[in-house]
Parts: sequence; C-alpha cells; structure tokens
Amino acid sequence: MSNTWYPLMFLDSNSPMMEQLIFFHDHTLMILTLIVILIFYNMMIMLQNKFINKFLLQNHSLEFLWTVSPSITLIFIAFPSLKLLYMTDELKTPLITLKTIGHQWYWSYEYSDFKDIKFDSYMMNTNQLRLLDVDNRLVLPMKTQIRNLITASDVIHSWTIPMLGVKTDATPGRMNQLNIYLNSPGLFYGQCSEICGMNHSFMPIMLESISMKIFIKWIKNYS
Repeated sequence: MSNTWYPLMFLDSNSPMMEQLIFFHDHTLMILTLIVILIFYNMMIMLQNKFINKFLLQNHSLEFLWTVSPSITLIFIAFPSLKLLYMTDELKTPLITLKTIGHQWYWSYEYSDFKDIKFDSYMMNTNQLRLLDVDNRLVLPMKTQIRNLITASDVIHSWTIPMLGVKTDATPGRMNQLNIYLNSPGLFYGQCSEICGMNHSFMPIMLESISMKIFIKWIKNYS
C-alpha cells in the first residue's frame, strides 16, 4: 500500500500547533513505551523468582517509590499538555477574522474584515481528488495570525484540517473559535468530522495558503 493514502503516522505539519501536537504525541509515546518495558521486565522477574515472603505486610520505602514515581511521570506529561492548551487560547490581535458556517452539506465562508467577500464551497465530482476537491477554495495568507469563527445553520458539523492540527465543532446558535497560522504555501484538505446526515462525507474542506502579497491581489480581484 502507498503511504500517500495509507499513512501510518501523522501527516506533515504546516502550523506551530500541529508541530507541538506531534511533539507531544512522541513525548508521551516514549514515556508509555518505557513504562510498558518496565512492567514487562518486572513480570518476567516475578515469574522466574522462586523466593516468596508470605509475611511481608508493608514496606514504606517501596510504597513511597510506587507513589512518587507515577506522580513524577504525570508531571512530565502535564507540562507539554498545558503548553498546548495555552496555544489554543483566544487571539487578542488577529490580523484577519474569518467566519465559517456549516450547512447540510457544504461550507460557507465570510471574510469579516473585507466588504462583500463571502461564498459557498461545494464538493466537486473529480477523479483526481475524490471527495476532497471543491469549487471555491478557502484562501488565506501564510505567516499571519488568523481567527476563525465557526458556527452552523442546521445541525452540528466539525471543521477539521489535520495538517494544521485544527478541529472545532460547528454548533447551531453557538460561535466557536480556533486560531490558524500557516507556515508555508500549499493546498490543505479536510472534511467534516461530525456525522451530520446522509451526505456527511460529501462536504470537504480545501484551504489554499498563499503569500500576503498574492492574497491582497486576490482580495482586490474578488471585490
């Protein structure tokens, strides 16, 4: 099988958030691997050990060790996790604000900082990118702090782009927010990640990352 369609690991990151998520995954996986090896080693030692102490009721040193060791392990996992939580905090000074609205079964985008720039994005039936190509791409500038306000008009959807490490529910009557920062230009794909009806799998997301200079030209031409 080709790694293009059946990847075993994460997709290449294109945002600081996804880079930190991959680091946190590898960091936690390393700790879990060491714990599993240690437990397996202790099990093998116990199976091979023929000495049994039936009168051992308590051992303060051992109890202290197996209480403190998990606490220290959790601290090493907690600090990177807290860093990720603070990275997802609300942006105070975003350069661009985008509004995303989920419908059955397409997405609508509104550029709140510009006048009359809004469009719907429907899936296109093409053989090149099955279930991923759209008629109107979401265009955003790279290396820019962007705030995305997400809601829905009918049922719950979920706006997700794996390579950016972003996933937020689009809930009717509620405005959720996520932060986007693109490291490099390119095309990035996602799909609705919340079962929202019969055509749930037919509402893809296609984001095009371009430079700020080209983005300004795109805004002028669209207007």
